[in-house]
Amino acid sequence: MNKVASLKRPPGWLSWSVWGVAAFFYLAGFYLRVSPAVMTTELMRAFNITAGDLGNLSAVYFYPYVAMQIPTGVLVDSWGARRLLMLGSLFAAIGMLIFGTTSNFVVASIGRGLVGGATAVGWVVTLKLATHWFPSGKFAMVSGLGLFMGNMGALVAQVPLRLAVEQFGWRGVSIASGAIVLCIAALAATFVKNDPRDDDYESYAPQELHSTKHVSTWTLFKGFRHVFAYRNTWLIFLAQGGFVGSMIAFTGLWGPQYIRTRFGVPATTASAVCSVMIVCWAVASPFCGYMSDRIRRRKPIYLAGAIVAACGWAILFLVPLPLAAFVPVSAVTSFACGAVIIGFAFAKESVPVHFLGTISGAINVGNMIGPMILQPAIGRVLDHQWAGALANGLRIYSAGAFQSGFLLIIGWAAVTAVLIAFTQETHCRQGG
Repeated sequence: MNKVASLKRPPGWLSWSVWGVAAFFYLAGFYLRVSPAVMTTELMRAFNITAGDLGNLSAVYFYPYVAMQIPTGVLVDSWGARRLLMLGSLFAAIGMLIFGTTSNFVVASIGRGLVGGATAVGWVVTLKLATHWFPSGKFAMVSGLGLFMGNMGALVAQVPLRLAVEQFGWRGVSIASGAIVLCIAALAATFVKNDPRDDDYESYAPQELHSTKHVSTWTLFKGFRHVFAYRNTWLIFLAQGGFVGSMIAFTGLWGPQYIRTRFGVPATTASAVCSVMIVCWAVASPFCGYMSDRIRRRKPIYLAGAIVAACGWAILFLVPLPLAAFVPVSAVTSFACGAVIIGFAFAKESVPVHFLGTISGAINVGNMIGPMILQPAIGRVLDHQWAGALANGLRIYSAGAFQSGFLLIIGWAAVTAVLIAFTQETHCRQGG
């Protein structure tokens, strides 16, 4: 009897365990991405920097993250998910240890950039393992759980992280975070296998994926060039940054400090408000995807989310709301931003089927360009609007200065709605 035909499917606990290590790394990547938001004062004091410098320190995570999106798809096929997960975890841990121990701003930036480049492999590895360890009928559900895990990482980086910083200091927390990520590398080396066949089980992956294809960098670049020949690609690419950039720039860096300044509340309360926003964003993504599949259209929900988000940001920053009204409006705004998940399916259906992998990488680049631009840009506006106030040697920025910076969020959100209005509906059918 043929050995392959006689193999059994892997038990569920094993599939979830293998995938869970990668999902935990994706959670850690989200956590590390937005963690500066609750330690802005500590970082500015430790490195004696301005808001513009802080914006650059946070955004330097995204430069190598975006650059790594191009080769990561090739590396996961040629090296395998296990090796890529091990190396990503190892270098992310090293980056955090550098960040947490140095007193030099440039060295800290290098450490954070190393974290960004290393965690860039998280999402691709999570999807790769899901393809091999789960039935195709469960792929969407497992992918949705992966996105949910990422948002849970962002949630941990709010109130829980703030409490930990107040108790142990930002350096202690950063070093501990690096140690935890290092443990993920050890778990990957011990438990993760690229395919169930490595444990003598039958694989769920299509037969074509069992033969590794080595793709040249030039071929990959040509693929990126070709997908941008399609109209929807450009529109969705730029629109995604409006959703993701707004959420991460606010909840992941400037929002907690702004809420403290505007409403005079403690840091934990400000972080709690951002936590509510992150939860709403996390819950909205699978809901918007489900509704889009149900009505067999992409554009209506995608566009509605963009319009509601643009109006919501404008109300939050331009209308003198009390905190009791600010919280529900921010919740609705972040829920509307959950429509960003539709962009992936919309873009995939807008190009021929053989570009599916390439378009996923391209749209992920579009996601990260948003925070990469908005975080430092808002910081520069804050420095320009600074009125000279100091407290314990640190610059104090007024609520009005923050609101001037947040005009950039409102502007990109409005542009996002306009871009989506010009997209062409796919009716959930694959383009060709």
